[in-house]
Amino acid sequence: MFGEKSLHSLMKLAEELQSKPMNSETGELLKLLSRPHVKSLLSVHDTVAQKSYDPELPPLPDDIDDDEDSVKIIRLVKNKEPLGATIKRDENTGAVVVARIMKGGAADRSGLIHVGDELREVNGIPVEDKKPEEIIHILAQSQGAITFKIIPGINEDTSSKEPKMCVKTLFDYDPNEDKAIPCKEAGLPFKKGDVLQIMSQDDATWWQAKLEAGLRRSFRLSRKDRKTNKSMYECQKSEQYDMADVPTYEEVTPYRRQSSDKYRLVVLVDTTRPKRSQESDGVEYHFISKHLFETDIQNNKFIEYGEYKGNYYGTSLDSIRSVLMKNKVCLLDVQSHTIKHLRTSEFKPFVIFVKPPPIERLRETRKNGKVISSKDDKDSAKSFTEEDFQEMISAAQMMENQHGHLFEKVIVNDDLVTAFNEMKTVLKKLEVETHWVPVSWMHS
Repeated sequence: MFGEKSLHSLMKLAEELQSKPMNSETGELLKLLSRPHVKSLLSVHDTVAQKSYDPELPPLPDDIDDDEDSVKIIRLVKNKEPLGATIKRDENTGAVVVARIMKGGAADRSGLIHVGDELREVNGIPVEDKKPEEIIHILAQSQGAITFKIIPGINEDTSSKEPKMCVKTLFDYDPNEDKAIPCKEAGLPFKKGDVLQIMSQDDATWWQAKLEAGLRRSFRLSRKDRKTNKSMYECQKSEQYDMADVPTYEEVTPYRRQSSDKYRLVVLVDTTRPKRSQESDGVEYHFISKHLFETDIQNNKFIEYGEYKGNYYGTSLDSIRSVLMKNKVCLLDVQSHTIKHLRTSEFKPFVIFVKPPPIERLRETRKNGKVISSKDDKDSAKSFTEEDFQEMISAAQMMENQHGHLFEKVIVNDDLVTAFNEMKTVLKKLEVETHWVPVSWMHS
């Protein structure tokens, strides 16, 4: 370009061209350079180029103690964005130190502030006697240049040690509703099923992570204040509540089924009206002796079993393996409490929860449905009652509350054809797409 004196250079160029032998190209160039808008543009360029747009920084403080050889004076320029750092008071020394740096924030981009640095002053204000909340308020109110007086801590280069660990969240989290979080702005909100990439595990309680996009934020490892459904502990039926798991996080890794792999087990969990004592399921069975069945129970060969009128009924692990070994998809319908027993590297189950629609829709779509009783009670098919509908809704809520963190997909069984087509789409994607699965499934 022409430099800071563009208009002056232009005039000199025009004079030089006029002293040369004239031809069509020279004449056209002179005509172009003499146009008013070109001269105006270059004049503006000269004006802008002579101005300084750097922020005006205050002079360095002149009262630095000569004994404080390790003191750093740092100036950062920030706009309305957060600084991207949290502070805490060291329990042993009482010093105010930098607790964590958020990746991508103003502090992180500067490369001047590190975890463990001791903060002495902010804009000339001593902070030794101030609470972290007061200091954060000072920082939040500051705009433009902020001057920090810092005693450097031990600065380890952690960039090369960042883990590639990913975890799947098994519950919803909103930092604004968490009373224990030290800085709500630094918290990472997420929904159940989100996958977080862990960026730092330095803190024993708060790790830093990020979603697929966005700044690094903190999230809490424990859920001590989680409200638990009281009925979970009041219920005496072990088949419904044999373990009261508190879902938190699960380490996961991407997995895509290869053509040589067995199909993943597909587990259906659905809600129906509870079976009455005089009713039995109308399904096909493989018959074995009662003694052999009892032996298989003792050897943990059944994922589910029960007894009706002196006979045992159950679903065996061998029957699942038999289907998978034939290179077929095994579709299994189980009670929700047995899911965790199937979540192994051998089966790699994909769990689908078939959920009933709202009760108004349930009454409408099932009004012509019948409940089939056992073969002993001929012609005893009965219509659904209001009690049946209430029990289905209640059972669905109970399953989702306790085992919802294990459901990969929820299908609302409103219209049967629509629900069936949705199921087929899910199964097709399961064969060809990449899914997040527990790390333990890939290392067992």
